[in-house]
Amino acid sequence: MRLLPRLSAIALLLLAAPPAPAADPLPDDWAFRAFQRPAVPEIRNPRSAIRNDLDRFLLAKLAEQKLSYAPEADRRTLIRRVYFDLIGLPPTPEEVEAFVADKSKDAYEKVVDRLLASPQFGERQALFWLDVVRFAETDGFNSDGARPLAWRYRDYVIKSFNDDKPYDRFVKEQLAGDELFPGDREALVATGFLRHFPDEYNAVNLEQRRYEIITDITDTTAAAFLGLTAGCARCHDHKYDPVTQNDYFRMQAFFAGIWPADVLMISPAERAEYEKKLAAWEVKTAEVRAAIAKLEEPYRLKAQAKERGRFPEEYARLLDVPVEKRSPLEKQIGAMVEKQVYGRTVDVSKSLKGAEKERYEALKARLAELSKEKPADPARALAMTDLPEPPPTKLLKRGDWRKPGEELVPGFIAVITDKDADAKPANGSSGRRAALANWIASKDNPLTARVLVNRLWQQHFGYGIVRTSSDFGAAGDKPTHPELLDWLASEFQDPTPNPLPQGERGLNPAEGVGGQGSAKPWSTKHIHRLIVTSAAYRQGARGSDEAAKADVENKLLWQYPRRRLDGEALRDAMLAVAGQLNPKAGGPSVFPELPVELQKTYPAWKPSADVGERNRRSVYVYVKRNLRYPLFTLFDAPDRNETCARRFATTTAPQALTLLNDSVVLGVAKSFAVRVTKEAGTDREKLIERAFKLSCGRPPTSEERAAMLGFLKRHKGTEVEAVTDLCHTLLNLNEFLYVD
Repeated sequence: MRLLPRLSAIALLLLAAPPAPAADPLPDDWAFRAFQRPAVPEIRNPRSAIRNDLDRFLLAKLAEQKLSYAPEADRRTLIRRVYFDLIGLPPTPEEVEAFVADKSKDAYEKVVDRLLASPQFGERQALFWLDVVRFAETDGFNSDGARPLAWRYRDYVIKSFNDDKPYDRFVKEQLAGDELFPGDREALVATGFLRHFPDEYNAVNLEQRRYEIITDITDTTAAAFLGLTAGCARCHDHKYDPVTQNDYFRMQAFFAGIWPADVLMISPAERAEYEKKLAAWEVKTAEVRAAIAKLEEPYRLKAQAKERGRFPEEYARLLDVPVEKRSPLEKQIGAMVEKQVYGRTVDVSKSLKGAEKERYEALKARLAELSKEKPADPARALAMTDLPEPPPTKLLKRGDWRKPGEELVPGFIAVITDKDADAKPANGSSGRRAALANWIASKDNPLTARVLVNRLWQQHFGYGIVRTSSDFGAAGDKPTHPELLDWLASEFQDPTPNPLPQGERGLNPAEGVGGQGSAKPWSTKHIHRLIVTSAAYRQGARGSDEAAKADVENKLLWQYPRRRLDGEALRDAMLAVAGQLNPKAGGPSVFPELPVELQKTYPAWKPSADVGERNRRSVYVYVKRNLRYPLFTLFDAPDRNETCARRFATTTAPQALTLLNDSVVLGVAKSFAVRVTKEAGTDREKLIERAFKLSCGRPPTSEERAAMLGFLKRHKGTEVEAVTDLCHTLLNLNEFLYVD
């Protein structure tokens, strides 16, 4: 008998081991490769509804696991979901009932179109972009100085989303609005994107400060528009992605000549008229102002000398060099020195004595009287421009600004476009950022469209198709549906009309599918509409047990992912149901009241004098880097010191305790009770029904109604206190805090 050869222990282990998983078909550098519109999968005998081509991609993946969508959500759930997703507010009871009663085939699509056209759409969608670009209204660091004009950028973003500004134009305006659209004031405001860096403005090491600023701008640009962790290539070639250190500093060179500027928000004619009136006022007040300046001069010079002494001589000496004789780098450094030395006001009122003090006070009083005739300062906005000749950019050894190497010219990421930038100076600027903006916004750039449609998908489903939405590199997650991602990116750039046969639409044929028949290139509203009108989005939040076992994380979207409201939506929802929400749009940010325990700690946070202003939408609440509004922070809002691609959703005891005990929340509950009593009268059953419909979008069940009636009957306080407690309870329901 022939014996089999003896197997080694290793061989036995290999035989016993399960088969190796199939190789990942996507290469690590998939995101850097050009994409084409994928063929739409054919779905024969689908087990779930198909409402647009988006569903075909998802159902094809589900079919591989023998799964399908969950049943469609009921109408009350669906309208609440789409309201929060598109405008960040709950529907009114009347809007819910109208939708439930509308039996037309396109009832839901009509709701979607109305929400997309609402001015509140931009107020909601702006929030996610402001997270990505780390928008804030203060500098950060210890001083956390104010940036009074920053709010104009926020309003620009809101308006851009409301206007459905083509995304390629949106990109170009923010990176180079001054260079590409010099006569467009809106485009100049857009360059405020480049002014949101945290800044220790009173730093002494100014070359380091400059380097940190342009580094932050470079890293944020790469993350926001390209979905890349480019900063990992600052000290050495990227460990995972095909981005070299050379690529990084060539990209940083686009921002080497940045020159912060405040722009006037008035027309040339208005500016000429303003300057004419100002010149006349200055002539009239010249004698008074000169006398005041003479009294202040010794104190001012002393303060300036002290401030100048903080800087090393190599920086301080620039104050003695005319601007036109400074090198490009010296111009940037010199401007920083001048702002600190000459930019501070000097209060001499406590230093002057006797007759000098009396004369000074009289002069100041006279100037104050004359200032009534001074023309009002024109509106301004934070913006960015460039020096005509930027300082050289050098490859820094190990990313250390003190160890410069070879000089580099602006260029693109070589794995995508291996060439230098063709920057053409124009309008007094270097033209470098225009070259970068045109490259990023090009249809030939494989990252830009993919990254944006993935962000929009994340807004609606909690996770993107690529879950690491600002890291499309090898260390990030691979897309769960790569063909769908590329199809959406293609559809974003070049929308096609009515991709489904008419019989499969389930919509009014005149409306097209998801608005595709009338969509324009780079339309974010088009992608939003495609997503929220899909069968995937409209399914319920409770799928099958079989699907839960096969796909624990719901990556294949076999059910709608239930999500908790973020802090901003929660605050807006509470104010809305309480009848307190102020719908006023735009303008300077507002300061709602702080919880009692924080009021003494942060006395500089002074609540807006007009109580109605405090109750405006959360997107208009002042964004202070060192003190984010507590409710937002508690519910996982970022601090805006760095870009935030996706907010985490934690569940903590302080969240529940705040909703139960916070004085602000208790005040909202009281206002909610006042509204319900006013609208429903003293009939307790009607009162309970109205409170439920306002807070949950539905009437109470018989069990809930009985429990609430019993609660009101047993309550030991006054009727007002009882109704307030009932309303407070509804604001604490999971049904209020979560979107199904």
